[in-house]
Amino acid sequence: MITFFEAALSELSIHRIGNKAQDEFYILSEASMHIQDEVLKNLLIQYFLSPYEKVNEIFRFTHPNDDLNLNEIYHFVTQIFESGEKFHENSMQLAKYLYEVSNHPKIKAGELYVAYFENVQIEGELHDAIGIFKSETKETYLKVYPEQAGFKLSYEEEAININKLDKGCIIFNTEKEEGYKVAVIDQTNRSAEAVYWKDEFLKLRVRNDNYNQTNNVLGVYKSFVTDKLDQEYDISKADKIDLLNKSMKYFKEKESFDMDEFSQEVIGNKEGIESFKNYKKSYEEEFDTPIADSFDISGAAVKKQARVFKSVLKLDKNFHIYIHGDKELIEKGFDDDKSMNFYKVYFKEEE
Repeated sequence: MITFFEAALSELSIHRIGNKAQDEFYILSEASMHIQDEVLKNLLIQYFLSPYEKVNEIFRFTHPNDDLNLNEIYHFVTQIFESGEKFHENSMQLAKYLYEVSNHPKIKAGELYVAYFENVQIEGELHDAIGIFKSETKETYLKVYPEQAGFKLSYEEEAININKLDKGCIIFNTEKEEGYKVAVIDQTNRSAEAVYWKDEFLKLRVRNDNYNQTNNVLGVYKSFVTDKLDQEYDISKADKIDLLNKSMKYFKEKESFDMDEFSQEVIGNKEGIESFKNYKKSYEEEFDTPIADSFDISGAAVKKQARVFKSVLKLDKNFHIYIHGDKELIEKGFDDDKSMNFYKVYFKEEE
């Protein structure tokens, strides 16, 4: 969890980054800014940091050659952490490098902000942090203010909405040897050209901790139940929902995950267990993401996945049945006279 109620913005550099593929250029500022206006400083902290309050997934810098020093962003931010006097110099290097990877024709031009923060909290610890943010989306705002006996109306174009951060990352000055702790946001575009921010510019990999282990197992299991089982077994939607509910119950009640225990308690079928383990292995190989057979369960990851684990049985456009408990209390059948499927539901009390 990331919080910023104790955070202070100590230095800021702003540059303009064009789209290299469109023959646009970059504009570098001559010096950094030390903002004295407390209202402006608080607005900037809100703009830069508030989107990260809901971010749980933490990344690390990486490089295809496994040498972190070859990662350009890792190199530049390390220079800043080691010597504050090099802040603006390295912010310019960051701007130049972002320009070099901005070579897809659909990447939008915008301002690049490089900020140095003190006392940003992540996972209960305070650290200095470097923020790299890019604003691409501009909006028009109306301004109303009193004048003589009435009001006057005007507008401002090409303004920035401080509640909508387009792209950003925060690098925390901790765990340097492992690639730092990095939180990232990219709100503007999730299509192919958007990968330049996280994959080409930052070169990040997910930190393989309990949060991500929990998130990955639940994600893989959900895909297995909703997609893979149909290919191998004749299974009803009610049975699928029951399997998903059992898995969520397991993760909510247990403190730690054990693959064999989970397989027996949730799947309970020898062939199904073998199929799930093979599916998990294929996922690990395809995405180069190993999943441990045992780890401590992350409550935050369970809460996140619970939002997308659906327990709704949709019947045409007439009915929705929410299945939360014993699947044995619902039966499926077929009415020959009406030539339609039906469900029979058993209950003791109506609430």
